[in-house]
Amino acid sequence: MRVGGHRPVISGSTNTVEFRQSDHLVFEGFEVTGGTSRCILQGAHDVTVRDSVIHGCTGHGILGTDQLSGSFTLEYSEIYDAGNGTSQHPLYIQSDEIAHPGSLFRMQYCYVHDGNGGNLLKDRHERSQIYYNWFEGAAYHELELIGPDEATQQNGWSVDLVREDQDVVGNVIVHSNPAFGSVIRVGGDGSGQSKGRARFVNNTILVTSGQDATVFRIFDGIQAVEAHNNVLYASAGGSIRVERTVEAVWASGRQVGGSNNWIPTGATFVPAEWTGTLVGTTPGFANVAALDLAPTLAGALHDAGDDAPQPIPGYAVAGALFQPQFQPRRALLPVGGAIGRAADGSIDIGAIELSGDLIFADGFEG
Repeated sequence: MRVGGHRPVISGSTNTVEFRQSDHLVFEGFEVTGGTSRCILQGAHDVTVRDSVIHGCTGHGILGTDQLSGSFTLEYSEIYDAGNGTSQHPLYIQSDEIAHPGSLFRMQYCYVHDGNGGNLLKDRHERSQIYYNWFEGAAYHELELIGPDEATQQNGWSVDLVREDQDVVGNVIVHSNPAFGSVIRVGGDGSGQSKGRARFVNNTILVTSGQDATVFRIFDGIQAVEAHNNVLYASAGGSIRVERTVEAVWASGRQVGGSNNWIPTGATFVPAEWTGTLVGTTPGFANVAALDLAPTLAGALHDAGDDAPQPIPGYAVAGALFQPQFQPRRALLPVGGAIGRAADGSIDIGAIELSGDLIFADGFEG
C-alpha cells in the first residue's frame, strides 16, 4: 500500500526480488532498485508485475530464468537505469518450454527507457505479445526477439521443439544511440534462434541518433516477418535501411509481407513484398522535436493505414491483435489509465491515432 502517494521500496541485494516456486503470483505497486545482479529474478509461472518502477539496477532489470519460468505479464510499469555491457539488459525474458509449454509473455502499457547496457527488451519467450509500450534509449537494440539460449535448456529440449513467435502492436520505439545502428533484431543472436514468426503492426519507429540505422535486423533462424501500418522515420539526419538480411537463415525460404508502411524518401532495402508503401520527406507528426508523435490532420499518416492487413499466406501469427485498442505514452501510466485509440475514419499509420476523443481503459472519456 502506498504511503503519501509513494510506493514501498525494496532495495539492494544480489537479486532484490526473486520469484521461485511461487506460481500464480501478482506483484503490484512497488519500487525495486539496487540489485547488483538483477532487480527482479523471474523463475516462476503465471506471474504478473504491475504498477511497479524498476530502476538503479547495475545488472539486469528483470531477468527470466532459463529453466522453470513460464507465463509472465508485465504492465503499467516503468523500467530505466538498468542493464550493463553487452549481456545484461533492462528486460531479459525467457520461458522454459519443457516445464511450461505454451507459455505467454504479455507486455503492455509500459515505459522502458535510458538503458545502461544491452537491449531494452531481450525476449526469448515461446510466445510474446508486446502491446502499447514506449521504448526509448537502448545501448544496443531497442527490441531483440529471438529464441532460447540453446546451451542452458532442460534435457529433452531442442531448437525445433517449438518456434517462438512475436506480435508487436501499437508501440513507440525511439532509437537514440549514435554508437549503434540497429533498432530491432529478430530471429537469433548467435546463441539462440526462434525459427519463428515476427509481426509488427501500427508501430511508430523513430531514429533520433542522427546516424544511419537499420530498422529490422533479421538474423539466424527465422520463418517469417510481416509489417503493416508502421511509420519508420529518422528525425535528425541519417538514412533508414528498412531490413538487413545477410545474417538471416530462412526456415521456409524467405517469407516477408506487409502493407501501408510509411518510409522516408531515400530509404534503402525496402522489402519488395510490401504493398501500398507510402514514401515522403516527413510523416507529419504533431511535434517530433517534443516527441509528440500524433499524426496531424494534413499529414501523410492520417487515415492512410490498411484496415484489414493480411498475414503472409500460411504464416499467420496465432492470436494476432488488430485493430489496436490503445496507444502508448512516454510516461508511467496509472493502472487503468491507458488511453484508448478511438475509431476515426480509416486507421492511421503508426502507434497513435488522431482523434478528437480520448477513451481511457477505465471506460471514461477525456
